[in-house]
Amino acid sequence: MKATWNNVDIAESDKTVVVEGNHYFPPETINKDYFQKSGTHTHCPWKGEASYYDVVVNGQVNKDAAWYYPEPKDAAAQIKDHVAFWRGVTIAE
Repeated sequence: MKATWNNVDIAESDKTVVVEGNHYFPPETINKDYFQKSGTHTHCPWKGEASYYDVVVNGQVNKDAAWYYPEPKDAAAQIKDHVAFWRGVTIAE
């Protein structure tokens, strides 16, 4: 699977974990050059607290376009630190 935004591949893996229809990419498969930590956090009742990244490509910022769970609840342990996307980031094979 590839995650693409602004015509640039920002993550690629054949070992994503699918949860609730979202592909979660292992942390070592994202291109960290395109990610900046965001101060945004949200809470999921069964996964725990999510942290966010802004995706930055060619000077354009896609605010909070990626999220991850640094300390997920036990039910979501398989996605610890894995990164998922939204806000126009395309996920395709």
